[in-house]
Amino acid sequence: MRALSAVDHVLLLLENRKQPMNVGGLCIFELPKDAPPTFLYDLAKQAKTSPIKPTFPFNQILHKMAFWRANDDFDISHHLRHIALPYPADIKELMAYISREQSHLMDRSCPLWEFHLIDGLAPEKEGAPHRFAIWLKVHHAMTDGISAMRLIQISLSPNPDTRMTKPFWSLSNINKNQFEELIPKHKSLTAIIKEQLGGVYPVGREILKVLQKKWQGDPNVVSTFDAPKSIFNQPIGSSRTLLARSFDKNRFVRLAKHFGATTNDVILAVCSGALRHYLISQNALPKKPLIAFVPVSLRRDKSVAGNQISFLLTNLGTHQATPEARLTTIKNSIDDGKQRFGRLSQSQVVSYSALTYGWAGINLATAIAPTRQAFNLIISNVPAEKNPLYLNGAKLTNIYPASVLFDGQALNITFINHLNTIDFGIVACPTTLPNIDTLPNLINEELEVFEKLLNDNPKT
Repeated sequence: MRALSAVDHVLLLLENRKQPMNVGGLCIFELPKDAPPTFLYDLAKQAKTSPIKPTFPFNQILHKMAFWRANDDFDISHHLRHIALPYPADIKELMAYISREQSHLMDRSCPLWEFHLIDGLAPEKEGAPHRFAIWLKVHHAMTDGISAMRLIQISLSPNPDTRMTKPFWSLSNINKNQFEELIPKHKSLTAIIKEQLGGVYPVGREILKVLQKKWQGDPNVVSTFDAPKSIFNQPIGSSRTLLARSFDKNRFVRLAKHFGATTNDVILAVCSGALRHYLISQNALPKKPLIAFVPVSLRRDKSVAGNQISFLLTNLGTHQATPEARLTTIKNSIDDGKQRFGRLSQSQVVSYSALTYGWAGINLATAIAPTRQAFNLIISNVPAEKNPLYLNGAKLTNIYPASVLFDGQALNITFINHLNTIDFGIVACPTTLPNIDTLPNLINEELEVFEKLLNDNPKT
């Protein structure tokens, strides 16, 4: 058995009917040219009838709310869904189905994952290959975004001619050494205590530095008391809206080079401008800037289970009218957080986060003050594969991520850097945020504003 981490416990305790702690990845595939009419049927049949049992982490089940243990009584009917949308279904119809599924709690007496094989998706454009989708839904306590992406990569092939002979949830096709790398490394209690004691001074030093900078009025330092009240921070309902949009990655790369920023900085700035325009349309733009919680992966191994993340509080600069000013604010804020975490070890970052974000976690868990949050929304960047991947010759073209919402946190933006695209997955509570389905278009419009700045002021 493997003990649940502190983060795993928190994610399980936070879950309720209004807060399902499900994360997922919607994978879009193009059928190969020589695909038989029964391609999807054959995939589903193979999965349903395979005698191969799930391997780690798909065989893990909760035990006494304190451990993960292997499940010996596996029933595929609890996990596999084969769905046919009315053909030709467009992306909106697909997202409507996923939105409903994202709202449902999973049975904790079974391994906490589902695999949806979805047929009936129309080609992207006339004459393009037919498509299908796979929706992998897992509990956030089981895995974080980085490890979920690794599971997808391992289960597919870089070779279009490879034919998979085992179901998605079986990793028995990899060798023993590779398999052992997927299991999180166990630390003894003594080692954990030594790490924590050794981190007292550096963690305390960084907290004092932050307090000193804050006292001196450093605009780049963000604390958990800086987030303004906003319409994003209201009690939520149980329904979810999942929105998806893809962009050419090179559009962001060009802007990053022009402005001397990272691609991630530019994406955050584009999101900032879109959020600003959405709030203006709702007559709800706060005078103070929105604060984003930006997850940072602490994973230093190749494991695929559990959560190894912390967060950077980031000033989105939404109070500023110009795109350049917002980008500068975001870059300075992110750089300050990165430098702080760069001076700490992995365990020290965890301790620092527990001390500085502790009250925010308690507030989320108890919902004592849902409108008074330490941050306004979460914006996540999940890296993906840089090379094409295939499932029995079907090419993976897009991956749209979906993350969690909390009471008082009605919007979550996650994007994946996949091949030559940036794929956005936006999760929102539609009863709390009217007209939030306009956000993907607002992101595109803000990207075009940045590109106009680049074209009007080309660097020689």
